[in-house]
Amino acid sequence: MQVKAGAAAIIRELQSRGFQALVVGGCVRDTLLGRTPAEWDLTTSARPAEVKKLFKKVVPTGLKYGTVTVILDDGQYEVTTFRSDERYVDGRHPDNVRFTDDIHQDLARRDFTVNALAYDPQSDTLIDDHGGRKDLASRLLRTVGDPVARFSEDGLRPLRGCRLAATLGFRLEAPTLAAMAKTGRVAKKVALERVHDELVKLLAAEKPSVGLEYMRQAGLLALFLPELSQGVGIKQPPEYHQYDVYWHNLYACDAAPRDQLTVRLAALLHDIGKPACQHGMTFYDHDQTGAKMAAKLLRRLKFSNADIEATVNLIANHMFDYRSGWSDAAVRRFLRRIGGLDNVAPLFALRRADTAAMRHTHGTDYLTELQQRIDRIVAAENALQVSALKVDGRDVMKTLKIKPGPQVGQVLHALLEQVLDDPKLNEKTTLLKLIKKHV
Repeated sequence: MQVKAGAAAIIRELQSRGFQALVVGGCVRDTLLGRTPAEWDLTTSARPAEVKKLFKKVVPTGLKYGTVTVILDDGQYEVTTFRSDERYVDGRHPDNVRFTDDIHQDLARRDFTVNALAYDPQSDTLIDDHGGRKDLASRLLRTVGDPVARFSEDGLRPLRGCRLAATLGFRLEAPTLAAMAKTGRVAKKVALERVHDELVKLLAAEKPSVGLEYMRQAGLLALFLPELSQGVGIKQPPEYHQYDVYWHNLYACDAAPRDQLTVRLAALLHDIGKPACQHGMTFYDHDQTGAKMAAKLLRRLKFSNADIEATVNLIANHMFDYRSGWSDAAVRRFLRRIGGLDNVAPLFALRRADTAAMRHTHGTDYLTELQQRIDRIVAAENALQVSALKVDGRDVMKTLKIKPGPQVGQVLHALLEQVLDDPKLNEKTTLLKLIKKHV
């Protein structure tokens, strides 16, 4: 195994002082899979105070649990003392941590076999007490020891297992999946901030649908994303759809760009309003209903205001019906409605993902045509929003002899409506004359 230089240096230093030291967990797993580890974690027989003495920059990031972060020129490294955990009382942390000099005790407390791997680069030794390497070869995810016991210790572990199945492309062992469904009471204790973090990681997988479906089978989707699970079995018009609402949302999410979180969120949630709007095979105003539902869901799961605003805007506008017969004024109004040029590419990405999860009864060439029309309008420097008008609020107040207030905005938006219909009106002299008509 090739170990990152900083990690190897920490191990050499610790071992030269008589301590055991190894890289452990996800970085070993990922390296054996041929993936580039996002971070390198180390485990050692040295106590935190002893580690702190050996390195210049050490941050006490989790002393109670034996963890410090060593900062080197090439990155940061979490170094945790070998430990065995005692009883868990809050579904998250052990009630008491006992440090040990036995690496085997430390590995026995870990969640999944593929994460219970440790490697010593000095002696080129891999420690695999629980069959983790065999499970890597089989692409199987199972717990270390009794799965019910593991999931009863930390309620986040079932969600992490579903996420790992998606990001690694593994399958969950049947007893492990069954144990997830049996420990929902512990999962309920998990802080929603932690759920948020796992969901964001899951959405970066090639196929989030794998993890989301495991979540559904484990009862986690009903617990954390009930709005999504309500789409199960909701049939859609067969001439356009081959999947129910639930699977359509999941497959649309898979088709959305992996590196655009808000587009993936919007794809996953774009039709969650359909069950509430169902009338036979029609779903009137499901886009607006879904946008409101998504806003509540995302706030509940601790997403940022910026992520919520962007996702909700995409969902609210995903049903736009462009036709070649649109006038330029209609295109400009479309741009204004979706919030400007910056939202065009994400909205088109959502529409392509939505279409990819349908029966492909029509392509997306119309998006190329609409983009070309938008480009021409922008090139002509037509005003698309209030800030592009050749007058501002001060001009309105001076012309109408009024003070700051709602009327100023109302006049500006009224002017914009006229400019959207006829861009030639966007001249200061013309606009000042139009302002007077609002007296």
